[in-house]
Amino acid sequence: QVQLVESGGGLVQAGGSLRLSCVASGLTFSTRPMGWFRQPPGKEREFVAAISWSGGSRYYADWVNGRLTISRDNAKKTVYLLMNGLKPEDTAVYYCAAAPVLYGESVYERAEQYNYWGQGTQVTVSR
Repeated sequence: QVQLVESGGGLVQAGGSLRLSCVASGLTFSTRPMGWFRQPPGKEREFVAAISWSGGSRYYADWVNGRLTISRDNAKKTVYLLMNGLKPEDTAVYYCAAAPVLYGESVYERAEQYNYWGQGTQVTVSR
């Protein structure tokens, strides 16, 4: 059974930081591109960041502006999202997602390119 379990969300003041983690099980994690998406209240799910299987390629949404960093530890089957300089508009449920096995360095920004999803972790940024 494939599972992606996010953690690390919570309530933080504007300007603060959080590190989200997503632990994978039941799949060959080390050969899959991974991504983070978010869904703000009342809005559609949107792309945040993606990383290739090796970590050699990373891609971010335009609005990230260097505030977020995606990384992975294949030995721990974990992908991370470090978020600095959080803003109230970053309030959302954050989801990690796993794409099909790919040995190239491609990364994906469309939700339909991912076939496994976690349940999400809530991030709330207060003013």
